[in-house]
Amino acid sequence: MTGRRIARLAESVLMKSHRPERVANVIRAVVSDAIVNKLNDPRIAPLSSVTRVEVSGDLEYAKVWVSVMGEEAARRLTIAGLRSAAGLVQRLLGRRLPIRHCPRLSFHLDESIKKGAETIRLIDETMSQAGKGPGASAEQGREGQVGLSCGDDA
Repeated sequence: MTGRRIARLAESVLMKSHRPERVANVIRAVVSDAIVNKLNDPRIAPLSSVTRVEVSGDLEYAKVWVSVMGEEAARRLTIAGLRSAAGLVQRLLGRRLPIRHCPRLSFHLDESIKKGAETIRLIDETMSQAGKGPGASAEQGREGQVGLSCGDDA
């Protein structure tokens, strides 16, 4: 291979590696807009948001991760509503994506926000049981300090 051909091949490989990411960004925007403005399914909770999109390297498939605020039943209903509306969402996506074949969408419930909130709750609970609430640690730190200051106003 010539040097020019190798450079062209390397450039095309680099361009392809960013393409799934760019397609994922478009999918995220289209699905978010569809949830807010286009889908009238009563099963879809109003406090639903697309947290991430994973697109396969060949752009055939896309996993859409959705976070739903509310009870477990509302989460399951929202995912069921989105799965039933996948055809409509794919049609909207096909109008926005300048590629030959639109990725097949699959919707999944994202539990990461729920798990994060639970972790924070457990940390706060543990800190309060140990007698070191969020405000107590700052006050205790001030009591043990010697009068140090920055600047001339001391």
